[in-house]
Amino acid sequence: MAELSRTGISLERDLLAGFDKLIARRGYKNRSEALRDLIRDALLTEIADSNKPVVGTLTLVYDHHVPNLSQKLTEMQHHGGTKVLAATHVHLDHNYCLEVVIMRGRSKEIKELADRMLAMRGVELGKLVVTNSGAALKHSH
Repeated sequence: MAELSRTGISLERDLLAGFDKLIARRGYKNRSEALRDLIRDALLTEIADSNKPVVGTLTLVYDHHVPNLSQKLTEMQHHGGTKVLAATHVHLDHNYCLEVVIMRGRSKEIKELADRMLAMRGVELGKLVVTNSGAALKHSH
């Protein structure tokens, strides 16, 4: 475990009460754990915004009855080259498929590829989640 430093913060009473409710719902043992995760998330946002190397997952839900959509999504992944590490495809029901694409590269490139896939006609829902490999942000869980 990393060496810990103590610090104090001042918060409005209502803000602290809301924070305490949030950490209870999420199952944190204490405020420190929750604050560490919030800080890590803010630092990760800075990494992603600065176009540094990241890993990410793109989750897509799409209508597989849209002509050639599955093929087009696969072709886009192939053209992504080494940015696309793996993909998992699941049939949700008669009409919809879920696909999770795991990517690695510079955040700008990953976001551009994800945006192109999300913009395809027939893609109903999607979200890109970007993180790093853990080297820049050491976790103390």
